Amino acid sequence: MAKKRKKAKRDKGRGKWRTRAQSADKYELYEKSVQQPKEDAALVARIYKQHYSREARTLREDFCGTAAFACEWVKRNADNCAWAVDLDPEPLGWGREHHLADLGASQVERVTLTQGDVLDVRHEPVDVTVAFNFSYFLFRTRDELRNYFEVARKTLATEGLLVLDAYGGADAQRCQAEKRSVDGFTYVWDQNAFDPIDHSVTNFIHFEFPDGSKLRKAFRYDWRLWTIPEIRETLGEAGFRETDVYWEGTDRETGEGNGIFRRCDKAPEDPAWICYISAFLK
Repeated sequence: MAKKRKKAKRDKGRGKWRTRAQSADKYELYEKSVQQPKEDAALVARIYKQHYSREARTLREDFCGTAAFACEWVKRNADNCAWAVDLDPEPLGWGREHHLADLGASQVERVTLTQGDVLDVRHEPVDVTVAFNFSYFLFRTRDELRNYFEVARKTLATEGLLVLDAYGGADAQRCQAEKRSVDGFTYVWDQNAFDPIDHSVTNFIHFEFPDGSKLRKAFRYDWRLWTIPEIRETLGEAGFRETDVYWEGTDRETGEGNGIFRRCDKAPEDPAWICYISAFLK
């Protein structure tokens, strides 16, 4: 027997039925699907303290989107401050309306949202700069990537830390779609194109709903799929003194990632992995 689909909502005042896709908020769906700002903030704080033996207080979030991470950072401690930078005004506006609106007055004062190019925006040096959600993969050449890392290095104080995430594995080089159920909808990661010569990729995020409607190509990414050795070598060329890789553990029962990341020098073969890379100034 086929499952009954949930009815679409009526658009009040217009007498029309709206599908779940038509009424969806793509930024809300994105954050529910792929972001864990609380866990990421805890990891970044732990990495910094383990290396420098003190707490990180100031942070910059590059390619911040809705600035979920920056807002989470200021929640952690009354002395924490954050700068969040993104070129696109739309997600920044969404972040102001949703994330900053949920902060207390003193917390809002400690978050600075800036619309601009991460290569150009300047402010006082910070303890930590992060570039998450593989955002820096938009730099396609070694020179472009090195230039970004050099700029990121200049944002940091003397005891500074840059934290990046990365993904890869054999499955990352295949054109395929991965579906995952998330809180009443389906998240679809669509690896639409991969070129083995220059490692360029085109990926999409789609969302599907119980009423049968779909939000296609809600997000598009045109990247270069960088490898860990390339990233670490380029960080060294950009002036970072030391780099570490934080690898995700495996759940023994499911065989899937367990969300716990530890510093590793070697890792087992994995067809689809996500890791964090830390780079230190001293």
